[in-house]
Amino acid sequence: MVDDFFIFKLKLSYFKYFLLIVCFSACTTKTKYVKLDDDSVFVSSKLIPDNHFLGDKVCAECHKEEVDNWKGSHHDKAMQIANDSTILADFNNIKFTSQGVTSHFYKNDNAFFVNTEGPDGTYEDYKIEYTFGITPLQQYIVKFPDGHYQCLRTAWDTEKNTWFDLYPDFKVVHSEWLHWSRGGLNWNNMCSDCHSTNVRKNYNQETHSYNTKYAIINVNCEACHGAGKNHVEQAKKLGEDYKSSNELWMTSNTTAKELVDQCARCHMRREQISGHFNFEGTMLDHYSPQLIVNNTYYPDGQILDEDYVYGSFVQSKMYSNNVTCTNCHDPHSLKLKFEGNNLCTQCHVPSTYNTPEHHFHSENSEGAQCINCHMDGKTYMGNDYRRDHSFRIPRPDLSIKYNTPNACIRCHTDKDNEWAWEHFKKNYGEPDYKHFSELLAPGLTGMDNGYSSLLTLAKDTIYPEIARASAVRGMSMYLNEEAISNMLNFLQDDSPLVRGATVDVLGELSTTDYVTYFIPLLKDKKRSVRVKAFHAMASLDEIQIPEAYKEAYKKVSEEYKTHLNVISDFSGGRAKKGNYYLKKGDLINAIKSLESALEIDQINNIVRSNLANLYYNNGDFEKAENAFKTIINQEPEFAQTYYSYALLLGEQNRTKEAITQLELAIKYMPDNVRFYYNLSLLYDKLNNFDKAEKAVLKGLKIAPQNDSLLYVLAYIYQKNNHIDKAKNVASRLVELYPNNSQYVNFYNQLP
Repeated sequence: MVDDFFIFKLKLSYFKYFLLIVCFSACTTKTKYVKLDDDSVFVSSKLIPDNHFLGDKVCAECHKEEVDNWKGSHHDKAMQIANDSTILADFNNIKFTSQGVTSHFYKNDNAFFVNTEGPDGTYEDYKIEYTFGITPLQQYIVKFPDGHYQCLRTAWDTEKNTWFDLYPDFKVVHSEWLHWSRGGLNWNNMCSDCHSTNVRKNYNQETHSYNTKYAIINVNCEACHGAGKNHVEQAKKLGEDYKSSNELWMTSNTTAKELVDQCARCHMRREQISGHFNFEGTMLDHYSPQLIVNNTYYPDGQILDEDYVYGSFVQSKMYSNNVTCTNCHDPHSLKLKFEGNNLCTQCHVPSTYNTPEHHFHSENSEGAQCINCHMDGKTYMGNDYRRDHSFRIPRPDLSIKYNTPNACIRCHTDKDNEWAWEHFKKNYGEPDYKHFSELLAPGLTGMDNGYSSLLTLAKDTIYPEIARASAVRGMSMYLNEEAISNMLNFLQDDSPLVRGATVDVLGELSTTDYVTYFIPLLKDKKRSVRVKAFHAMASLDEIQIPEAYKEAYKKVSEEYKTHLNVISDFSGGRAKKGNYYLKKGDLINAIKSLESALEIDQINNIVRSNLANLYYNNGDFEKAENAFKTIINQEPEFAQTYYSYALLLGEQNRTKEAITQLELAIKYMPDNVRFYYNLSLLYDKLNNFDKAEKAVLKGLKIAPQNDSLLYVLAYIYQKNNHIDKAKNVASRLVELYPNNSQYVNFYNQLP
């Protein structure tokens, strides 16, 4: 066990890359667009020519009412050329200062300009080329060299008529990826495909340049319904005999869940899989949605960071009961179909739910509004309040358990969860139902029953697919032989989200023992699952693929290359390529890929930490150590770096230095039990029994049933001839984990 500490295990695939908005590629010729049968596997990669998109004026010839409703909507105003009629902000020699940066907005020769801090830290004049959005804020885009377009961090509040900082409490240095002039606010890869129609990103990694194109500047009719050329030609040719078949999307014949799936491509947080969107296949043939994970969601699934609605809505009972987007929102104007509670009482009986006997608030008060209890929200981008579409019942009892929010005390700010829970029980009694969050939250927060809760959730198909897939993803924190055995079954689950999540987790293992389990997924019906499987089985060469899968392997190989290419303008995308090379055993190209990732984002210290590990494996100890020191200098309170640095020092037998780094890790993250485990082993290596014991006992105060801590405690007792203590601890270990042969053998070998 002691030797295991000094084996440096690379976990490069734990990269946390969130590719928020991803885009499309270049264009070729295609004459007809057809939906694929459900039995199809490989989806066409053909591109739609721009001239197949005819524009809203042509649509209005037959669909005037719909186009009139669309005009002025968020979709219509998604992006516009900057001029006197489109710019809403005050450019009359206005200065705005935030975080030490002063931006000067002014006009010159009927053009609009801003003087502000640029990518090198100096102030420059920039011409406004485009407007972005309409309410509650409007952003402005400027042109940079090499086809880059950047969105200003300072935006216009269209309701208060004032300039404001999108992130007023967040200082960003000009050299950082998040600076407005760099990747974090780059229009080409973060915004374009959801604000225009038929976007092709056209990124060149060698020159780090773009030649981004689109058919129509905004989100017009055909962004949702598909290119209109074939539809219009058929309608004109056949006249009254024309019947729409399958050349249009998002029609009255689209089922509820299909419609959510089709809207999702722009209304969800996701990673791009295909090179471009061409309306063929389904959402999962083009994107992989963000699951419920810490830092993006609260552990019960409520919104924390931006999720763009889809990830919340598919958690809801609404979605499971075939409620869809257009039941509440007009599909063209995007406005709500009804005001107030009338929206909800389309389905929910007013006499039961729209009464004080249900909501326990005065009629017509804020507290009596359904959305204020069941669709709590958060403000993003400075002034944009967005509601949580998981439509949940407030549960103060779960807030007490898992430190999650609820609508009760967000409204009653002078009260606490205990007050809210007492009133909940008084008004409604104890809940007689079980929400999936009662199984997900214990797992994501690392509670003692966390693994069993996640396994129960993952197995039970009564719960939402995204919750089950998120449970599988969360099981990565609990991997052991038993957990892996259970997870292998999910590779054949009916849900592609669950299959994909399983591949993601098992593909992170630092072993090749399970790669052959991924081979059947080369023929999975969803491209996102196939691509994930190909990445996970990267250690296999084509010669090792069974004959029945060789053709599929070649096709998925091309799909995977396209996936890597389309995300190559993200630091995380280049890091993923490095991970692929590492799985192939190509350490040199893995290092090059990570170095390339840092060229995009110099402070991506997850990438730098993994690069430090690769430097070490390549024998370049000086580069490895310098990389860790750089991270510590940039993020001195990031505990994980001290831990990783300690592992490196420990492998070089620089034990005292390693202890110093681990103690710093504990200072900044005192609840991480793994730190105490490793610190105990380091003290044990110095034969300092007292400090080794003290370290592990501190960890056990945090997690009394942690098997690794109990094992190391029994070990150091045995090593230092405290046999009775060793037996007591080992007995407890076997009692808690009777199926672990290692623990049983250890106990049986004690005298």
